[in-house]
Amino acid sequence: MNPVANRSIQAVLFGTFTLRFSTGLTGGLFSYYATQLPAHGGVEMTAFLLGLMMATYFVAELILSPGFGILSDHLGAHRVMQWGPVFGAIAVVLTFATTDLFLLGVTRFIEGAAAGASVPSILGYIAIATSRDVPLRGRTVARFEAATIAGLGIGLVAAGPMWEVFARVAFLLNAGLYGLSFAIYRWGVADLASQGHPPEVEPVHSSELRPARFDFARYRRVISSPRVWLLAPTWIALNAVIGTWTSQSIFQLVREPSPRFADQLLMGGFRPIEISIGLGGALLVFFVGLLFWGGRFKAYRRTTIIVIGLAGGLLMVGAAFGLNHSAGFGLLLQVPLGLVALGGLFVLAGATPAALGLLADISEAHPADRGAIMGLYSVFLALGQITGALLGGGAAQWQGIDGLLAASLGLLLFALLPVRALRDSEHLVGLAHDDHGSGNPGGTSQGKT
Repeated sequence: MNPVANRSIQAVLFGTFTLRFSTGLTGGLFSYYATQLPAHGGVEMTAFLLGLMMATYFVAELILSPGFGILSDHLGAHRVMQWGPVFGAIAVVLTFATTDLFLLGVTRFIEGAAAGASVPSILGYIAIATSRDVPLRGRTVARFEAATIAGLGIGLVAAGPMWEVFARVAFLLNAGLYGLSFAIYRWGVADLASQGHPPEVEPVHSSELRPARFDFARYRRVISSPRVWLLAPTWIALNAVIGTWTSQSIFQLVREPSPRFADQLLMGGFRPIEISIGLGGALLVFFVGLLFWGGRFKAYRRTTIIVIGLAGGLLMVGAAFGLNHSAGFGLLLQVPLGLVALGGLFVLAGATPAALGLLADISEAHPADRGAIMGLYSVFLALGQITGALLGGGAAQWQGIDGLLAASLGLLLFALLPVRALRDSEHLVGLAHDDHGSGNPGGTSQGKT
């Protein structure tokens, strides 16, 4: 890869981190704001109502991502990725200015548009830039996932101290962080079509990403591919597990403890700083897991990594349930249970880059529609997060942290169901790419597990 392309990919990944940091920061601040809404002149927020608010963000991403993916193909990835931070800045300024529940829902929708605009174009950029290099693709999609998770997680961690120091003003500070993302995309990412590059490197802004005209029939054929929708149920369920916790965990941990859940160790009464410390430790484990499993694309099939990750998730849920009911046993039991839960989280982390790698492999069969194909990442993410937010809100109102664990267990078991069919068809991804004369990025060559 030429130096200009390499620097641009690094800038795109850094911009992904800052964009998702702002998203995570808003999500955490919004949860703290929700617990204190009456003190600011609003009404009391319930767990299910908060779940609806959080789901609104992903409804926007779900609805808008396909359209922005198409615009990315038609107008160029560099131009479209710059729109996201603008939407995000508008959303957080409006959040600072209102306590009205309807308007708060509108702000969540606008912020969802930030991800809907930027993510498909970023992923289209990555797909073409790593087109002929399997190890590079594995490392890049893992780093994209790492940047996404790290940004969201660190944003959530930072929300606690920022809320304690700045309260609602932290939303305005976040608008400045969205401005930083815009600057990275605008001036840090080169228009590679205007740069010299080796002939074996495809220009990211070539006609491959900007076809002469949009063909809806072709797009419909692309997104209805069986290879795409075999992946969908597992990936949606994985994202739903994450959405269950990101939408409810802070709210449940920080609110006043309910007498209904007196037997649950993790239910309520924690300070924002304490929550930030715990989230920081879990984030670090997940981040290391992303990098570790992202480097195993040459050794293992994508579906093998997904199955291992789901098994780790089941282990994590079991250990967390034990920890939630260990109040009478002390640190002698709590510490080992916590370590087992973190170990399960480390293993679970591998499932998301493996699924993203499969989607990038599928895009090889449709080189004129990479933005549209990779825009499905946001569709699957949004469907999962909407499911997780709504399911998590109802489950938490029903049984607190135990309800969140029960919802996670059901989603992980559901995610396992389609994996056999996905594994049986995984070789088709490589064959499709071979038809285009570019090798086998699908990761299903002989010798892989």
